[in-house]
Amino acid sequence: MDTQITIAELLAAKRQHRKIAAVSCYDYSTARLISQTDVQMILVGDSAAQVVLGFGSTLPATMDFMVAITAAVRRGAPNVFLVADMPFLSYQVGKVEAVKNAGRFVAEAGAQMVKIEATGVHLDVIKAVSDAGMAVMAHIGIRPQSISKIGRFKAEATTAEMAAELVSLAEQMVNCGAGSLLIEGTAAGVAEIITKRCEVPVIGCGSGPHCDGQILIAPDILGLTQGPSPKFAKSYGNLADGAVEAFSAYSKEVQSGRFPDSGHSYHMKSGELERLQQLLKGKL
Repeated sequence: MDTQITIAELLAAKRQHRKIAAVSCYDYSTARLISQTDVQMILVGDSAAQVVLGFGSTLPATMDFMVAITAAVRRGAPNVFLVADMPFLSYQVGKVEAVKNAGRFVAEAGAQMVKIEATGVHLDVIKAVSDAGMAVMAHIGIRPQSISKIGRFKAEATTAEMAAELVSLAEQMVNCGAGSLLIEGTAAGVAEIITKRCEVPVIGCGSGPHCDGQILIAPDILGLTQGPSPKFAKSYGNLADGAVEAFSAYSKEVQSGRFPDSGHSYHMKSGELERLQQLLKGKL
């Protein structure tokens, strides 16, 4: 892909029932690799606080950190539709602050859309950012930024009453200007209903196969993560074992003196080493 994907193309994909492949990515090098595929969307998620920085939740991600890594991903993948994740406390404190922070992602990092983990109390924020001329992805269902309030996550919309509330919330988000929805950890049948009822692209994360698109984090796709992973995560490679082997081989070569060898070293021009030795002798 040589030209940048736009929201118009994602809307066309929805209308034509073509699935949208999205990846959460946090760095320039990985973004460059993704840009060489037919992945249409990259989300720079605040999950970087966990995957990149090693925290136990997404909450420690700051605006400055998120803007910096979003800009890095944009440089690595100038052709892919780019969504930036609004971190904790970047929009909850009010509409003015939300618009200002969303604007930073667009102006400083080249994001085409910002994602907001939204409940009914954030409808005015969604509208304010949209009215300011910026595209918004409303994130509903499981919302990782609420972990300190709810304690642990569980599947959303597993009863008819809960499902009806989520369907209503999704429609309200779109009515307030959301140009896309991300539905996380929601019963597949409910996600399907929302996808059919809303005219905007709906991206699923652990919400079944019927959404307009799907998203996973790049380390899970590559098989770089170790230990337990979410039920919905799937690896398409096993780079973790290969990486451990590569680092081990490197360490052994360094310790044995085999690396660097002559081929991996710089050298003086012919005759210059001898001249240097003569010059040094003259100073003794």
